Amino acid sequence: MDIPRATLPKALDIPQIYFRPPTADVPTYKPMIVPPADLERPEEVEAEETTEEPAQPTLKIPVIDIKMPIPETAVVVTAVTTAVIAVTTTTVTQSLFEPIKKKVQKQLQAKVNKWKENQKKKKDSSKNSKTE
Repeated sequence: MDIPRATLPKALDIPQIYFRPPTADVPTYKPMIVPPADLERPEEVEAEETTEEPAQPTLKIPVIDIKMPIPETAVVVTAVTTAVIAVTTTTVTQSLFEPIKKKVQKQLQAKVNKWKENQKKKKDSSKNSKTE
Protein backbone atom coordinates (compact mmCIF):
# COMPACT_ATOMS: atom_id res chain seq x y z
CA MET A 1 0.00 0.00 0.00
CA ASP A 2 1.23 3.41 -0.97
CA ILE A 3 0.73 6.08 1.75
CA PRO A 4 1.38 9.62 0.63
CA ARG A 5 3.88 11.54 2.71
CA ALA A 6 3.54 15.22 3.34
CA THR A 7 6.62 17.30 2.92
CA LEU A 8 6.80 19.78 5.74
CA PRO A 9 9.04 22.85 5.71
CA LYS A 10 11.94 22.94 8.13
CA ALA A 11 11.17 24.38 11.56
CA LEU A 12 12.12 27.98 12.23
CA ASP A 13 15.18 28.47 14.40
CA ILE A 14 13.80 30.62 17.24
CA PRO A 15 16.41 31.70 19.77
CA GLN A 16 15.52 30.72 23.28
CA ILE A 17 15.04 33.49 25.82
CA TYR A 18 16.43 32.76 29.23
CA PHE A 19 14.34 34.48 31.85
CA ARG A 20 16.01 35.22 35.14
CA PRO A 21 13.61 36.20 37.90
CA PRO A 22 14.22 39.66 39.37
CA THR A 23 16.27 40.04 42.50
CA ALA A 24 15.84 42.62 45.21
CA ASP A 25 18.50 44.31 47.26
CA VAL A 26 17.19 43.92 50.76
CA PRO A 27 18.42 46.74 52.99
CA THR A 28 20.54 45.73 55.90
CA TYR A 29 21.63 47.54 59.00
CA LYS A 30 24.17 47.07 61.68
CA PRO A 31 22.37 46.11 64.85
CA MET A 32 22.71 48.65 67.61
CA ILE A 33 23.88 47.19 70.87
CA VAL A 34 22.15 48.72 73.86
CA PRO A 35 23.77 47.93 77.18
CA PRO A 36 21.54 46.74 79.98
CA ALA A 37 20.41 49.25 82.58
CA ASP A 38 22.32 47.55 85.40
CA LEU A 39 25.66 47.51 83.58
CA GLU A 40 28.66 48.18 85.78
CA ARG A 41 32.34 48.33 84.94
CA PRO A 42 34.46 45.36 85.92
CA GLU A 43 36.48 45.72 89.12
CA GLU A 44 39.86 45.43 87.40
CA VAL A 45 39.11 48.38 85.06
CA GLU A 46 39.82 51.84 86.36
CA ALA A 47 37.37 54.67 85.79
CA GLU A 48 38.33 57.32 83.27
CA GLU A 49 38.84 60.82 84.51
CA THR A 50 36.21 63.07 83.04
CA THR A 51 37.26 66.49 81.91
CA GLU A 52 34.88 69.19 82.96
CA GLU A 53 33.95 71.86 80.49
CA PRO A 54 35.02 75.34 81.47
CA ALA A 55 32.25 77.52 82.79
CA GLN A 56 30.55 79.68 80.20
CA PRO A 57 31.76 83.26 80.41
CA THR A 58 29.26 85.68 81.89
CA LEU A 59 28.86 89.42 81.89
CA LYS A 60 27.89 91.01 85.20
CA ILE A 61 25.50 93.93 84.89
CA PRO A 62 26.33 96.15 87.89
CA VAL A 63 23.11 98.15 88.24
CA ILE A 64 20.75 95.22 88.55
CA ASP A 65 23.25 92.57 89.73
CA ILE A 66 22.49 90.01 87.04
CA LYS A 67 25.02 87.75 85.35
CA MET A 68 24.26 87.40 81.64
CA PRO A 69 25.86 84.52 79.74
CA ILE A 70 27.96 85.62 76.75
CA PRO A 71 27.09 83.65 73.60
CA GLU A 72 29.71 81.82 71.57
CA THR A 73 31.61 83.70 68.87
CA ALA A 74 30.00 81.70 66.07
CA VAL A 75 26.52 82.64 67.25
CA VAL A 76 27.41 86.34 67.46
CA VAL A 77 29.04 86.32 64.00
CA THR A 78 26.00 84.63 62.48
CA ALA A 79 23.57 87.08 64.09
CA VAL A 80 25.60 90.14 63.04
CA THR A 81 26.00 88.87 59.47
CA THR A 82 22.27 88.22 59.19
CA ALA A 83 21.41 91.67 60.55
CA VAL A 84 23.83 93.43 58.18
CA ILE A 85 22.47 91.55 55.16
CA ALA A 86 18.86 92.30 56.15
CA VAL A 87 19.52 96.04 56.60
CA THR A 88 21.50 96.27 53.36
CA THR A 89 18.84 94.43 51.38
CA THR A 90 16.08 96.63 52.77
CA THR A 91 17.99 99.84 52.05
CA VAL A 92 18.90 98.86 48.49
CA THR A 93 15.45 97.61 47.54
CA GLN A 94 13.79 100.68 49.06
CA SER A 95 15.95 103.00 46.96
CA LEU A 96 15.18 100.93 43.85
CA PHE A 97 11.44 100.67 44.33
CA GLU A 98 10.74 104.21 45.59
CA PRO A 99 10.70 105.79 42.07
CA ILE A 100 8.52 102.98 40.74
CA LYS A 101 6.12 103.44 43.66
CA LYS A 102 5.84 107.18 43.00
CA LYS A 103 5.07 106.66 39.29
CA VAL A 104 2.43 104.05 40.04
CA GLN A 105 0.83 106.30 42.67
CA LYS A 106 0.67 109.20 40.18
CA GLN A 107 -0.95 107.02 37.54
CA LEU A 108 -3.47 105.60 40.00
CA GLN A 109 -4.30 109.06 41.36
CA ALA A 110 -4.84 110.36 37.80
CA LYS A 111 -7.24 107.49 37.05
CA VAL A 112 -9.11 108.04 40.33
CA ASN A 113 -9.43 111.78 39.60
CA LYS A 114 -10.70 111.05 36.07
CA TRP A 115 -13.22 108.57 37.45
CA LYS A 116 -14.43 111.16 40.01
CA GLU A 117 -14.84 113.76 37.25
CA ASN A 118 -16.85 111.31 35.14
CA GLN A 119 -19.08 110.50 38.11
CA LYS A 120 -19.60 114.20 38.76
CA LYS A 121 -20.49 114.82 35.09
CA LYS A 122 -22.97 111.95 35.13
CA LYS A 123 -24.53 113.31 38.30
CA ASP A 124 -24.79 116.84 36.88
CA SER A 125 -26.24 115.60 33.59
CA SER A 126 -28.84 113.50 35.39
CA LYS A 127 -29.86 116.56 37.49
CA ASN A 128 -30.16 118.72 34.38
CA SER A 129 -32.32 116.15 32.58
CA LYS A 130 -34.67 115.87 35.60
CA THR A 131 -35.16 119.62 35.86
CA GLU A 132 -36.12 119.94 32.19
